[in-house]
Amino acid sequence: MRVRQPAVAGRFYTGDPYELEDEVAGYLAAVAQGGPQPPGVIVPHAGHIYSGPVAAHAYATLRSTPRVVLAGPAHFVPVDGVVATSADVWRTPLGDVEIDQEAVTSAGLVRDDHPHAPEHSLEVQLPFLQVQLEQGWRLVPLLVGRADPGMVADVLEGFLADPDTTVVLSTDLSHYLTYDQARARDEVTAQRIVAKRWRQIDDHDACGAYPLRGLLLAAERLDLPVRLLDLRNSGDTAGPHDRVVGYGAFAVGP
Repeated sequence: MRVRQPAVAGRFYTGDPYELEDEVAGYLAAVAQGGPQPPGVIVPHAGHIYSGPVAAHAYATLRSTPRVVLAGPAHFVPVDGVVATSADVWRTPLGDVEIDQEAVTSAGLVRDDHPHAPEHSLEVQLPFLQVQLEQGWRLVPLLVGRADPGMVADVLEGFLADPDTTVVLSTDLSHYLTYDQARARDEVTAQRIVAKRWRQIDDHDACGAYPLRGLLLAAERLDLPVRLLDLRNSGDTAGPHDRVVGYGAFAVGP
């Protein structure tokens, strides 16, 4: 059995399973639960103390799903297009999550473990999914590098339209601006995300611009609305105000 081992446990989130479950449950308990479950959500991917309170607003809309397609940017290893992993399970301090290799094969996706091994943009989402979702779901983890939005949308559109799948898109917003500069830029970016103006979003607005543009194009094709759930930055949660990172939580769908 091939296992994708944790790369950032103990750094981006606690490696202690009991503390981790309590931490994530606390973030989720602090936000409103309920309402219709959307086909997709957009979440940030910093250390939990920074972006967890924002991500919880998106995860609180989810309850159960047979499959999660988790897509995000590759920060460390260059990637062309969209790549899956050959791993059979994804391990976290909270246990193992089965990877849906049948779905990977059916979608015709390339497998490449090299960019997945050190990447945090997907890994930090797993504890939220493990705590929030009813058991029994399987995972399709995808890293997106330099890619045409149409190609990414072609991959995500079928999953987004599938009632047995929830798409989770991982991206932070602006990076290392002052608090006020970040608020101004992120408000504009959030407006563009909600309006699905994907052509107007670049990697200065969001580190996950490549997967984000593809998701928004897929939502446009499917006529799915995008709703803003929360918009803050690290200066609002656990960091200083001189250099901040922006975080947004969105629902994709009614």
